[in-house]
Amino acid sequence: MKKVERVSLVESVGTQLREEITAGRWAVGARIPSETELVEELGVSRASVREAVRGLVQSGLLATRQGDGTYVTARDATDVAIRRRLVAADHSDVIEVRRGLDIVAAGLAASRRTRTDVKALNKALAARAAAGEAGDEAAFVTNDVEFHLSVARASHNPVLIDLYTSFARALTESVRDDQCLQVFSTGQDTWHEALAAAIEAGDPTAAAAASLSLLENA
Repeated sequence: MKKVERVSLVESVGTQLREEITAGRWAVGARIPSETELVEELGVSRASVREAVRGLVQSGLLATRQGDGTYVTARDATDVAIRRRLVAADHSDVIEVRRGLDIVAAGLAASRRTRTDVKALNKALAARAAAGEAGDEAAFVTNDVEFHLSVARASHNPVLIDLYTSFARALTESVRDDQCLQVFSTGQDTWHEALAAAIEAGDPTAAAAASLSLLENA
């Protein structure tokens, strides 16, 4: 990092710290340099560093652990804002947004999927089925969400992937609340397999239809 000019110090420090985070130089889960180290590296006052860090904590990019330091919790403040909004949203509203994202993701995935994408889809689907047969709800939910994230990744649309990744926490709650494991246990859940098959076959129309059927039956 470079020395900051002594104009709007807090804002300048905050911008540099945010750039370190968004560029991935400080990974999510990593502890950032101590206040003393930042003061020395940036050439600003301790108060300026403290205020800048406080601002990033409030935005959700950093979290302070008493007696341990400050850690990166997210790379994008917009992503944090979306997650907070989704967590507070009504379940029916979440499903409506999912409907739009899932249908678009399914159609694009069928048009753009690679062998690697298909492999990831089938791997998540198999892990989901194994967890369902074992009655392991936690693993079932995790792999169900991973399946849908894999569909989004297969779209190769970075904006859609980012949106869906932000949606993952609300999606996890949705899968759990909809008791998808119980539906799977009845043997009637064939919609995920149909979606994966349509994507692998490169059929956008069938993929979008399968995605819609999945949500309607859920």
